[in-house]
Amino acid sequence: MQTLNEMLDRSLLTHAQHAEIRGWVAQARTPDAILKMPPHLWRALELASVLMGVDADLTQPPTLTLG
Repeated sequence: MQTLNEMLDRSLLTHAQHAEIRGWVAQARTPDAILKMPPHLWRALELASVLMGVDADLTQPPTLTLG
């Protein structure tokens, strides 16, 4: 939910979209149930993810630090 809240804070989701997505995820009992989220919510979430660079962060190699 942290990422979802950040999307709202950055105005990448409206308050209504945030509430609908949050509600859907909260009531979904399985990952398959989450995948059945209505298309208009998926589109909003995908666009916000692209604008936030979520996928780009996930494809970066991990930074290796000592100690």
